[in-house]
Amino acid sequence: MVRLRPVLVVHYHEISLKRGNRPLFLRHLRRNVEHALADTGPAAIEQLSGRVLVDLEGHPAPEAARDRVARVFGVASVTIAYRTPSTLDAMKALLERLLEGRSFPSFRISARRAFKTYPMTSVELNRALGAFVLERVRTRVDLEHAEQDIHVEVLPAETYISLGRTEGPGGLPVGASGTVAALLSGGIDSPVAAWRMMKRGCRVLFVHFHSVPYLPATSQAKARALVERLTSWQYASRLHLVPFGEIQREVVLGAPPPLRVVVYRRLMLRIAQELARRAGVLALVTGESLGQVASQTLENIACIDEAASLPVLRPLIGMDKLEITATAQEIGTFEISIEPDADCCTLFTPRHPATRATLDEIRTVERALDLERLIAAGADGATLEAFVFPAAGAAVS
Repeated sequence: MVRLRPVLVVHYHEISLKRGNRPLFLRHLRRNVEHALADTGPAAIEQLSGRVLVDLEGHPAPEAARDRVARVFGVASVTIAYRTPSTLDAMKALLERLLEGRSFPSFRISARRAFKTYPMTSVELNRALGAFVLERVRTRVDLEHAEQDIHVEVLPAETYISLGRTEGPGGLPVGASGTVAALLSGGIDSPVAAWRMMKRGCRVLFVHFHSVPYLPATSQAKARALVERLTSWQYASRLHLVPFGEIQREVVLGAPPPLRVVVYRRLMLRIAQELARRAGVLALVTGESLGQVASQTLENIACIDEAASLPVLRPLIGMDKLEITATAQEIGTFEISIEPDADCCTLFTPRHPATRATLDEIRTVERALDLERLIAAGADGATLEAFVFPAAGAAVS
């Protein structure tokens, strides 16, 4: 009987377009696959032409390993495949073993040759293996809507046959595009913004502003839960918890109510920027979507941005709430985000904030504030927490 030798065949797409920088992206991809599989069992990783191969021979849970790799940014698709010599007889023997006990109303063979000197073309392989399946299973060929798609990848040394494919998230491997600092509230939007930056290859440093002791510490607990969930996409995270209540109180004493929100946001950017500079981070990220709330009008965004010298990235700027919510549900942050909390945005917030603040108005207010002291108080008073995935003692899932 043919011995099954399972592997994960990991395909990437966008990375293949990088040409001269491709080795850098592939190193990050391989490192992230290693992190994703760190606690699942033995898994030797090998870089092949156009794909990454993970040897799962002796692995206790190949499906769990597949599901982990299917969450690695940069992965287009991943399959549990089985290796065999690249001869037609060996392919048929393996296929016969894989088809034992299986039934399906329709199927197709999807054969690909990674090297074109193989003596059979892809079409000839499809026909030969398709005829072999028809001899052993009561089924029919359906090239358009097959219930069972049998993938055959022929490489010079070996062939890999699989009976299913799992789509990956695509994008670029985390770490390949540098590090950004994301302002993380307890809402729906900012975790999605951070996730989208991870998908573009950025490692994300999180900055959360809280108003303890003026408000309960519930927003900090929610921020920790969100970072823990998002860490499963980037494997290691740091969270700065910035005390903002006293800073807000000083703004209230000197700022007209309609302008307070914009002044708060400018101070948040400045404090996050200081923390970013200390960490060597080159850009800030927010979860703003144009026109969604009063502080997110074009005029107010322009006023807020003027306070920062680092680039401020807004990956959600053109998305509506339904699109953002759908993504939050997909990545598992939505249920955490809708839990009630005492966010600093609810403290000292005016009933009717300005929607079109001007820089002259804001600068007049800020001249009455000791900005350097307030920025230092926020940055120096921040506490730092670290998160890793998989967590020590975590179950394989």
